[in-house]
Amino acid sequence: MRTSYLLTTIVVLALGSYFLGRSKAFAVSKSCGGVKGLHSLPSHYGMWTALWCAVPALLVFALWNAGESPIITSLVVAGLPPDISSLPPSRLGLVINDIKNIISGNITSGTPSPAIMQAAEHYRTLQAISVNAMTAVILSLMVATGITIRNRISPTLKARNKVEKLIQLFLFLSSAIAILITVGIVLSVLFESIRFFKAVPLSDFLFGLSWSPQTAMRSDQVGSSGAFGAVPVFAGTAMISLIAMLVAVPIGLMSAIYLSEYAGNRFRTIAKPLLEILAGIPTVVYGFFAALTVAPFIRDTGGLIGLSVSSESALAAGLVMGIMIIPFVSSLSDDVIHAVPQTMRDGSLALGATKYETISNVVVPAALPGIVGGVLLAVSRAIGETMIVVMAAGLSANLTANPLKAVTTVTVQIVTLLVGDQEFDSPKTLAAFALGLLLFIFTLVLNIIALYVVRKYREQYE
Repeated sequence: MRTSYLLTTIVVLALGSYFLGRSKAFAVSKSCGGVKGLHSLPSHYGMWTALWCAVPALLVFALWNAGESPIITSLVVAGLPPDISSLPPSRLGLVINDIKNIISGNITSGTPSPAIMQAAEHYRTLQAISVNAMTAVILSLMVATGITIRNRISPTLKARNKVEKLIQLFLFLSSAIAILITVGIVLSVLFESIRFFKAVPLSDFLFGLSWSPQTAMRSDQVGSSGAFGAVPVFAGTAMISLIAMLVAVPIGLMSAIYLSEYAGNRFRTIAKPLLEILAGIPTVVYGFFAALTVAPFIRDTGGLIGLSVSSESALAAGLVMGIMIIPFVSSLSDDVIHAVPQTMRDGSLALGATKYETISNVVVPAALPGIVGGVLLAVSRAIGETMIVVMAAGLSANLTANPLKAVTTVTVQIVTLLVGDQEFDSPKTLAAFALGLLLFIFTLVLNIIALYVVRKYREQYE
């Protein structure tokens, strides 16, 4: 049985156990004066039975799938001829990869030998046995646990408390998994960054003014020194993000104020969805627009007034990125402004304030925490954008304050460093993790500043 079919079977049996537990609760309620004599609702008894039927089965399913591949691989390797099983780990890994490619029908690295074909057939047989055994174990476990819990249903069983505790445990585990994933991402980037800083001094990376991460893959290669000064990369990121914010924040915030405070309901229902369509356009389309329309327009316009404008410039990327980010600022700010109680507006107007004074002195301060959150989301979106920068701003890490020149960003350099055949332990590749770590710290500082601003204005307002 395929794993998808097995998961469907688990869901169906869990639903069946729910109805069985619920019907058993109705049956035992007859001996205690009806449903009111039960400790919990019949649905709680059904949920308790279904959870006991499904949760152990899903745990077995997850553990079995996690341990299946290593065990089968070790058995297959043990059955290979000695001249193959004794290969070095790197070459043996290629053999195992060929075996798995044969099973999945993908292209192998070469013409497989009869021994490899036989090993692939052995792997397929063991895999089929494993799936059948897992199916038998899971189905037997579900039937056993379902029948056992159903037989234990009684009027005094605190099913509601047990179900709520189990759901609370599930919510806690979900939160813990989210936190652990975040910690894992940070640690993985941190460990690789430490390896990079062992080869390149931290001071050179933080304060270096030249970025040219070209290192040699051979000892006789010329021009292999490499320069890993991150200042030009982060300067380009800050410049493009600043241009994008100068476009997105005023337009987005003003449009949100108009839609919430001035526009009629009919115009609002039409304009807001049209504005949010911008958020659904793929970034590569914005990149095409920037490279084929905006960048040539800026270059030609600059040429008319005597300015030297590069074909790829920070201004072109920032303008198009700002257009892309407008819906994030506008939609979130509109929702927050619209949520301000109408009584606050009425009170301000009753005291003699004009509509403009009401918006600037009452509505916007009340909605400021949400507006700051929307702007922060827009900043994060601008910092993490890659495609528009690649197509409109280029890959040159120039340290310049001129927005008419070509620059690059952190995310573009990370993609560039990790693309192609590179040694994973070379400084050139590890530099991507150092850039990612520094970008994470920069974003964290932005979050801290935003939280401080939000709390400050909340204290003043409250």
